[in-house]
Amino acid sequence: MKIEKRLEEIGLELPRPMILPTGVTLPFPWVRIHGNRAFVSGHGPLLRDGSLPPLLGKVGAEVSQSEAYEAARSTALAVLASLRAALGDLDRVTAWLRVFGMVNAAPGFTSAPAVINGFSDLILELWGHEAGSHARSAVGLAELPFRIPVEIEAEVAIH
Repeated sequence: MKIEKRLEEIGLELPRPMILPTGVTLPFPWVRIHGNRAFVSGHGPLLRDGSLPPLLGKVGAEVSQSEAYEAARSTALAVLASLRAALGDLDRVTAWLRVFGMVNAAPGFTSAPAVINGFSDLILELWGHEAGSHARSAVGLAELPFRIPVEIEAEVAIH
């Protein structure tokens, strides 16, 4: 439980599973394991109780770039919580392979990569460069579900 111990050391706690808005059902798993890989569905930021944070909207308008960076960091914790639920132990993740970050961007906002760094920086801090380094895309989109400022999906190698 090296990764969870590291989270504790830096004062972070994984959130509970997402509380879906009324009437919303998801016909897919948060994590799909196939062979030695885990594919993580798109996640957004969560509060510790699994609810959506109050900071919603477009980055560059209602949400600042620094607030969106923190939302991406929170999204990393949500992804880790789903991986732990699926794998039983985050130490089973041997490498981060690919991350796809989406930013709910106001017209003219072009700093999506800087926002998604909130996710990548935490993964690198926890896993180190060798296992944490990943291929990545970061794009701005017109809208995201529930008005969340960021959504991130990933693919990891596992043992």
